[in-house]
Amino acid sequence: MKKFKIFSVASFVSFSFLLTAQTNPVIVFEHANVIDGISAEPLRDATVVVREGKIESIGTAAKNLPPSAQHFDLGGKWLLPGLVDAHVHPFSLRGAQSMLRAGVTTGRSMLTVHYIDVGLRELHRRGDIDIPEILAAGYPIIPIPTQFQPDMTGMFLDVPELDDLRKDSDIGVEGVRRLVRANLDHHVDVIKVFATERAGVPTTDPRKQMLSDAELAAAVEEAHRAGVKVAAHAHGDEGAAAAVRAGVDTIEHGTYLSDGTLRLMHEKNVCFTPTLAVSAMDINPSSDSAEAAALAIRSRGMLPRAREAARHARQMGIRVIAGSDSGYTPDDPHRISDEMFELVGIGMSSMEAIQAATSTSAECLGISKRTGSIRPGLEADLIVADQNPLTDINAVRDVLLVVNDGKIVFDHLNF
Repeated sequence: MKKFKIFSVASFVSFSFLLTAQTNPVIVFEHANVIDGISAEPLRDATVVVREGKIESIGTAAKNLPPSAQHFDLGGKWLLPGLVDAHVHPFSLRGAQSMLRAGVTTGRSMLTVHYIDVGLRELHRRGDIDIPEILAAGYPIIPIPTQFQPDMTGMFLDVPELDDLRKDSDIGVEGVRRLVRANLDHHVDVIKVFATERAGVPTTDPRKQMLSDAELAAAVEEAHRAGVKVAAHAHGDEGAAAAVRAGVDTIEHGTYLSDGTLRLMHEKNVCFTPTLAVSAMDINPSSDSAEAAALAIRSRGMLPRAREAARHARQMGIRVIAGSDSGYTPDDPHRISDEMFELVGIGMSSMEAIQAATSTSAECLGISKRTGSIRPGLEADLIVADQNPLTDINAVRDVLLVVNDGKIVFDHLNF
């Protein structure tokens, strides 16, 4: 239930306070309690070696270390995989940097304008700036772009050949295919479709189906032909079921999912990103505007249903993953740690909630072969927490150190 703040692409070059990475060929973490994102139990008093950006070994001692190796004696602190936020809105470089400071080393964009998420992804890939890996979605696939909020005018500026779709009627199956292909031409990593209307706008009905069955099927066909996954925004059950039948890979929000649709998701191995924390936050808005009050009333009705859907999904064996629905801007309090707290609230153990924000999320996003867990050969995306998150999941709010692609980018250990 988000209201989006849009930032200019020009803001990318306006920051003089960018985090400076410490580049070390070898980093050694000693006396660490390791939650690897896969195992059912932590590995106590372990040594983890990072070499040239990759996890080299996990064991009781390190061997063949060069004199230049940087050693961190964690003294029983907790070493976890970098967090994977499956539902973010990275509208600015500042927001992406805030993600990293919160321990998020990978974020899946679920809507930006002007292909800002693609730009952020490329900055990360080139190593130009220390920000998380971004899985870019570009513009959402919607049936009437001119009626969508935030303003979608930017799409027609970025892709002027789509200007004939600037109309007040449904663009149809062929229009949907063209929108998908335009995103693919900008090399996005995921396609986001709107199976239902939004919840964060008072004039919409989040239970109402948005894209038709045929349009959903066309969008999925175009994306999957290119080897790109599809995420479906879907609060209402009818639209969600249509999206699952069309072959989407994840359902986002899923407030009103019936057990029948959940069974269909389980049958088709569709993952579920419930984004509970954003609804919980909207119940007590920081603004006293009429719009905020209306959305707070809506949230109070939706949140119990959303929690129930997520609880049933977990019980059915559906992979439930963590997504904050956040822009990580200074005035946006939603964070992945809030979502992990909510997941514990619907019945997950703390270990399950950690996996939902690491290895399980990486599996659903198709990136588990390179990140999402602490295993030899994977990218060294790591965080250190002071206290045991298995005892209290809120320990993940206190991130003391972040390693991103093998570089120390945030260090409050004070060694």
